Amino acid sequence: MENLYKYFKRDISWLSFNYRVLLEAANKSLPIYERINFISIYSSNLEEFYRVRVADYRAVAYGDKEGDDSREEARQIIRDITEEVNKQLEDRIRIYDHSILPELKRNKILFYQTKQEVNPMHFPFIHQYFDDEIFPYLQPVPVKKGIIHTFLRDNRLYMAIRARKLEDWDAPFEYFTFKLPYSKVPRFIELPQQGDYYYIMYMEDIIKMNIHKIFPGYDVDSRYCFKISRDADIFIDDVISSKVNMETELKKKVKRRKIGTICRFVYDRKMPADFLQFLTEAFDIDASELVPGDKHLSLEDLRYLPNPNKALQINEKPQPMKLNFLNEKESIFHYVRKKDLLLHYPYHSFSHFIHFLYEAVHDPQCAEIMITQYRVAENSAVINTLVAAAQNGKKVTVFVELKARFDEENNLATAEMMKKAGIHIIYSIPGLKVHAKVVLVLRRNKNGLITTSYGCISTGNFNEQTANVYADTSLFTCNPGIIQDLRLLFSKLQGETIQSEFKRLLVAQFNLVPLLKQLIHHEIALAKAGKGGRIILKMNALQDTNMIDELYQASEAGVEIDLLIRGICCLIPNQPYSRHIRITRIVDSFLEHTRIWYFGNNGRPKVFLGSPDWMRRNLYRRIEAVTPVTDPDLKQELIDMLHIQLQENSNACWVDENLRNIFKFQPGASPSRPQYVFYEYLKKKNK
Repeated sequence: MENLYKYFKRDISWLSFNYRVLLEAANKSLPIYERINFISIYSSNLEEFYRVRVADYRAVAYGDKEGDDSREEARQIIRDITEEVNKQLEDRIRIYDHSILPELKRNKILFYQTKQEVNPMHFPFIHQYFDDEIFPYLQPVPVKKGIIHTFLRDNRLYMAIRARKLEDWDAPFEYFTFKLPYSKVPRFIELPQQGDYYYIMYMEDIIKMNIHKIFPGYDVDSRYCFKISRDADIFIDDVISSKVNMETELKKKVKRRKIGTICRFVYDRKMPADFLQFLTEAFDIDASELVPGDKHLSLEDLRYLPNPNKALQINEKPQPMKLNFLNEKESIFHYVRKKDLLLHYPYHSFSHFIHFLYEAVHDPQCAEIMITQYRVAENSAVINTLVAAAQNGKKVTVFVELKARFDEENNLATAEMMKKAGIHIIYSIPGLKVHAKVVLVLRRNKNGLITTSYGCISTGNFNEQTANVYADTSLFTCNPGIIQDLRLLFSKLQGETIQSEFKRLLVAQFNLVPLLKQLIHHEIALAKAGKGGRIILKMNALQDTNMIDELYQASEAGVEIDLLIRGICCLIPNQPYSRHIRITRIVDSFLEHTRIWYFGNNGRPKVFLGSPDWMRRNLYRRIEAVTPVTDPDLKQELIDMLHIQLQENSNACWVDENLRNIFKFQPGASPSRPQYVFYEYLKKKNK
């Protein structure tokens, strides 16, 4: 029977989320540099999107790989993406030119965008700065179709020059390119202050004002910037099997990423058509890869824009707090033995997690520490503590996911360092990613028998850097059932058992999907019995159509469903089969990353937290771990967090049936930012 349910396209939905990020740049209630940072995030997100998602569609469209879509479907998706991105670009330009720059000026910061804006008093400085700091690093390369082929590096900003020799006006134009030396010189140059005003200028604009020094004897006709994006998806599982050395293969594959096929050519839209045609032919750029941009590209760099006006308002973000009952003298082990513990990052200090590991290092009964690592922080205190544990005679086992995109090399280097320190390393499972965030501290008494042990199940990576910017939650417990399931999970990761009967944890590849369906069906039965089914799901993404169908069916049965989905959401609200489903999207100071699932259960709610989104990859192609939260106080704490986010009216939007972000804020209502409200909630509990 034909499925009458409909779904949003995954990537068009993601573009709707990224547009929501851009809208924060237009939010005049935010400090100006926070708004600028949202433009940076928007641009960075879009860059990765092209390197991975668009590159994948292009590979399908040109027959380089098989995908879920046909060639023509892939081509149509690329066209749809291009249309939407171009519309968003118009808004980005408008926000930047007509809102951001004037606001900087009102705050005594003049950010030069054109040569015409530059005050002549700055000319001597600009010329001298170019001579001393920039010119030594410029290396122009001639571009000659079919004669000289220049390799363009991924995500680097280039300048293209068109010039003609002064002594021969009949000669054809000559073309040159050079890479802007951002590794040597800051992108944003602070110019001498004048009175109360501060001045900033793009490096490329300084180069353009001195271009004649680079090409003596030439008349420079045009100079425009461009950049390319290369395919960054390395498809490591396509070739890796248990018989292949994963480390060696990974190194080869990551190197290939740097020379991947071009999937986007972004150029200054004011570039003349014949100039653009010459470049596309010279660099073998297909017309479908062309993306017109603004004069200044790579706006992800705006996160580094200096703030010379120290009196300028800065948003005071919530600072991580230490729990008073977990001071330096209080053992986390002793506390968790009496009561489960929840930590919410970045509201709570990540140092508590380090303290948890540190206790294991020095606990005489601790026999073994097992942990998964998906994205490893550089110079990680977590890793250093694990090394200390190994040196202290503990058996330490770390599962390192080598296939974590863009972190492959760092994860591999860290794993090799841990190996040398005596830590047992388990690498990726062929065909699967291990995305679970779990720790097990296994303890034994003097007779070698297992005694009270401790586990941690988290929604985020054990990474002290991301813990400062991602909103995540970790549960610490000594519950025997959960501890036994963690032992089973690590045993399976090590290939030591075929048993897969998890009793408490919900683990993808085993019992996660069946149990989720069971929970949804229970709410359907309650709704049909007139007892009011209720579901609240908080996660990053909802894409799997099988699970979306379950939610559609629940809605048709009268179950009230609220979805707190930050990014991709393929479920379409406001349809006959989804009239009881509401989608809320929150974008604020921290990246919402927590996965919390609530099922009403007729007034006896069941609450879960863990690592997976409801994406096909999470549910069917990864190892994920989810734990029930059974402590009444902690369960209520998570429910309160969900309610705070659903009541939010400042940084939250409804997502409607057209993928529009509809702000919840109503005139006359007091603005409420959920992250700040939840932080205050936790502060009160910490008194």
